[in-house]
Amino acid sequence: MIVQRTSVFPAPRDVVFGKLQRLETLQAIAKPWATFEPVGDVGDVWTVGGVTSYRFRLFGVIPFGIHTIRIVRFDGNGVSSREGNEHVPVWNHDITLEALDNAHTRYTDRVEIRAGWKTPLVWLWARGFYAHRQRKWIRLLEAEQ
Repeated sequence: MIVQRTSVFPAPRDVVFGKLQRLETLQAIAKPWATFEPVGDVGDVWTVGGVTSYRFRLFGVIPFGIHTIRIVRFDGNGVSSREGNEHVPVWNHDITLEALDNAHTRYTDRVEIRAGWKTPLVWLWARGFYAHRQRKWIRLLEAEQ
């Protein structure tokens, strides 16, 4: 199943891309729906070819396994990652960034989810999660203006 959500962010594409590269941004925009605690030294910046793992908790309290993220594309137009964990083996996430003008970026999350019989439940959670993430993104960007 696919979850897709698009928002217009109040920032230029290069600003959004700069923040997208940082683990701290993921951690800030995911809370309280999810928390990502690094397993080992994962560094602060995402890179193509990088593979990192995190203790994933739903709503910050429910353990949901070790979530692994493999970055397969990372450039000014967006990010593609192949992710998963023992409960959701396929979480293919593509982020697209499109400059609308010097102060706005169209941001799209598209996620393919495959989790066997749990797929519809995970899909419902993911719809809420990505709506939440994009609202948090907008607040984060507005706070820095």
